[in-house]
Amino acid sequence: MQGKDDVLHYLDLLQQPTYWHDGVTRKAAGMEDEREDVQKKTFTKWVNAQFAKFGRHYIDDLFNDFRDGRRLLELLEGFTGQKLAKEKGSTRVHALNNVNKALQVLQKNNVDLVNIGSTDIVDGNHKLTLGLIWSIILHWQVKDVMKNIMAGLQQTNSEKILLSWVRQSTRNYPQVNVINFTTSWSDGLAFNALIHSHRPDLFDWNSVACQQSAVQRLDHAFNTAKRHLGIEKLLDSEDIATAYPDKKSILMYVTSLFQVLPQQITIEAIQEVETLPRQSKVTREEHIQLRHQQRFSEQYLDAPEDRSFGSSLMEVEVDLDSYQTALEEVLTWLLSTEDALQAQGDISSDVEEVKEQFHTHEGFMMELTAHQGRVGNVLQVGSQLIAVGKLSEDEENEIQEQMNLLNSRWESLRVASMEKQSNLHKILMDLQNQQLTQLSDWLAKTEERTKKIESEPLGPDLEDLKHQVEEHKALQEDLEQEQVRVNSLTHMVVVVDESGGDKATAALEEQLQDLGDRWAAICRWTEDRWVLLQHILRKWQQFAEEQCHFDSWLTEKEDAVSRIHTTGFKDQNEMLASLQKLAVCIFPFSFFVLLSSFVSLTPHLGSAS
Repeated sequence: MQGKDDVLHYLDLLQQPTYWHDGVTRKAAGMEDEREDVQKKTFTKWVNAQFAKFGRHYIDDLFNDFRDGRRLLELLEGFTGQKLAKEKGSTRVHALNNVNKALQVLQKNNVDLVNIGSTDIVDGNHKLTLGLIWSIILHWQVKDVMKNIMAGLQQTNSEKILLSWVRQSTRNYPQVNVINFTTSWSDGLAFNALIHSHRPDLFDWNSVACQQSAVQRLDHAFNTAKRHLGIEKLLDSEDIATAYPDKKSILMYVTSLFQVLPQQITIEAIQEVETLPRQSKVTREEHIQLRHQQRFSEQYLDAPEDRSFGSSLMEVEVDLDSYQTALEEVLTWLLSTEDALQAQGDISSDVEEVKEQFHTHEGFMMELTAHQGRVGNVLQVGSQLIAVGKLSEDEENEIQEQMNLLNSRWESLRVASMEKQSNLHKILMDLQNQQLTQLSDWLAKTEERTKKIESEPLGPDLEDLKHQVEEHKALQEDLEQEQVRVNSLTHMVVVVDESGGDKATAALEEQLQDLGDRWAAICRWTEDRWVLLQHILRKWQQFAEEQCHFDSWLTEKEDAVSRIHTTGFKDQNEMLASLQKLAVCIFPFSFFVLLSSFVSLTPHLGSAS
């Protein structure tokens, strides 16, 4: 049995919540701070771009400059076209009145505001200030820009419409496959393809696509958009060229491109987006951010059901009853979580099912991490109760046993969850590597198959040609079947351990690029070969028809010739009449038509394609 020292040691480990993912420990606070810095920088640039349009002075600090509400009202004046009165004083009361007035203006304009009050902005709350600015961006930058086309298409999801537009615009760029507004943009190709698809005169695509650095490609896109499209450089390339760039920042910038580029969107493009493989509902950082906001609400927005075992438990003088209540709630949650882990079942052998299991367990791990602090709080309160020395010996022993039980079950759950995640990762990567190997083998065999077909002559007769057409149809069917595996690899889940470094990622990207190029080459060859076969087959059919006509004509003329007298002429006139009849039957026009058809067909027969 674990002793008191073990529990206290474990308490130390729980003081700083950590996030387990992909075998790597990540600090939640660091990730949130990084995202906050990116959003602050991007939103500040956007606000200043609006102030530039309105003829207003720039802001320097997004969190501080909006605290008195005056600059916030100036921003809203630009969007609404109304003059908004501002408090002349500089006290906190004046600031609160200004911000309250701004919030009222936003509500009148149907801007969604969730749990944002005037005190949050006046106090300079970072996350809620960012939330407020994002609500303004979403309303006037995203929804307002897209409202007409959304109404025309009878759609309400602006993000789906925007993704449909992006995919439709970039469909002719094989290196680009945009399925979200985060990871699909990291390499810079999507931004460049989007601009080039509408303005191919601005730059040479191949020169950009072959650039080595994602930052270089991003710089090129942002500089081109600023120089030729008048879009401010709202994003920093270094912030986008990461594993998980900020979704809101990318949405904001892509909407700016949407505003100045042609906006045609087909129903087919929307339907294609609707049939894309389902992504996990939130990315890793988004999940962490949501959980942080949820904990924020639980601790500070008067949620009485959570005060018994949140940080509020530590803010009052602890007593045995409060501790027992908190312990029961944590143990109840622990039991249900153990059941949830058990209910996940065995890992499938189907790669698509394993992908779904991987994403599901990823969410489970995030949920587990979100409750880690609560477990630590209960253990700490129990230790404090024992340390105060006001309990009987039996009560202290009981609490110690309870803490040991909680600690043990939590640790078992955590280890089992990490093992499940590790196994899912291993099996998923094994299955996907099998797919890569199978695709590589298939490509090698098919490449040999196409070389053999190319080396064989077409024809030489109609039956041989029909056989070659059927052979090609079989190849096309094989291609369609293999497309399923290619589609799966298009949405490959890549999990790279940090210890592997950039080399592993680069090697995988190079392998995928090579397989993609080979697949595209086979598809092009198959299409070209099919066009050639169809052309020759039509020529053969034309020749066969002409031959049939010629046979009929020949039979007719043979019969006519058989009726012409060749001997026993009464006089010279009768002989001349027979010669004239015979001349009509010689060198017919139909013979030359048949000969022409055969000559046009001959170059394709008896030679390789």
